[in-house]
Amino acid sequence: MNECPNNTTTYLRISAFSTSELGQFLIYVAVLLIYLITVTGNLVIFIVICLVPQLHTPMYFFLNNLSMADIIYVSTTLPKLMSIIATQDNRVTLPACITQVFFFITTAFCDVLILTSMSYDRYVAICIPLNYSMIMNRRTYVLMAAFTWMISFMNALMHSSLVSTLSFCSSITIDHFFCDLNALYAVTISDTRSRKILVIIEDILFGFVPFSLIVTSYVFIISSVLKIRSTKGRFKAFSSCTSHLTTVILFYGPILFLYIKPKSVYSKTQDDSPDEDKLISLLYVAAVPMSNPFVYSLRNKEVLGAIRKIANIKWNRF
Repeated sequence: MNECPNNTTTYLRISAFSTSELGQFLIYVAVLLIYLITVTGNLVIFIVICLVPQLHTPMYFFLNNLSMADIIYVSTTLPKLMSIIATQDNRVTLPACITQVFFFITTAFCDVLILTSMSYDRYVAICIPLNYSMIMNRRTYVLMAAFTWMISFMNALMHSSLVSTLSFCSSITIDHFFCDLNALYAVTISDTRSRKILVIIEDILFGFVPFSLIVTSYVFIISSVLKIRSTKGRFKAFSSCTSHLTTVILFYGPILFLYIKPKSVYSKTQDDSPDEDKLISLLYVAAVPMSNPFVYSLRNKEVLGAIRKIANIKWNRF
């Protein structure tokens, strides 16, 4: 536990990115475009799935939940980052920081659990196709989604409550572009040993375990696909998983890189490594949710067909 040379404060400072004015401008434009594309793309996917009855299936139901979580996910962090870059006012009140922690953790955990649910859906569809409609009935997938949101909500509520009890020095700056939980624990003057242990346990429980379940699902899926005799049949079966598999790779890729990356890859100037990690985190926070609508529309004939159908109806009305 650190000692505080000044009085504790009700607001913090976020360092964001320490670059030149041109660099700040480029980051702002990139973040703005990513935010607009992410929100618009996920809203389109959400509306299309709601309006087209042919897409009222478990897989697309989970995709709708993923789209809604991603909209909240980017709206929690990116607007504040853009505000900091535009106004150069990097202050954030402690209640606002706690709120950001709550929504970020809620939607991040939702993404993990929804992707795991989608992998189970693909496993049942390919490995147990004759029992698919019986296993993945409406009651089952609605309960799975409700459980996902409830667990994520309760977990985020616990962490945000723990953050609310922390104390910070008046001159403290969070070395990140948003109120990240680990970044807050790094700068608080409170004792966080038990909280850090809790974070490690949750990383294993909600990180490694879901990832292992996804990998296990795809081991069985690939094994089943390889047993299909015709090449056309194998391609058709596996093509139903490519969008989900692509999303999983994009989602877990930056996380694995951040945790596995050795310290030796950092430059000799240690001040460069935090910004490098921030850029990777920005890729994870911003670019991954933006990619989901493209992955599930450009590579999916059903979604593309539904979008064309809705566009034609709207066009004919005019």
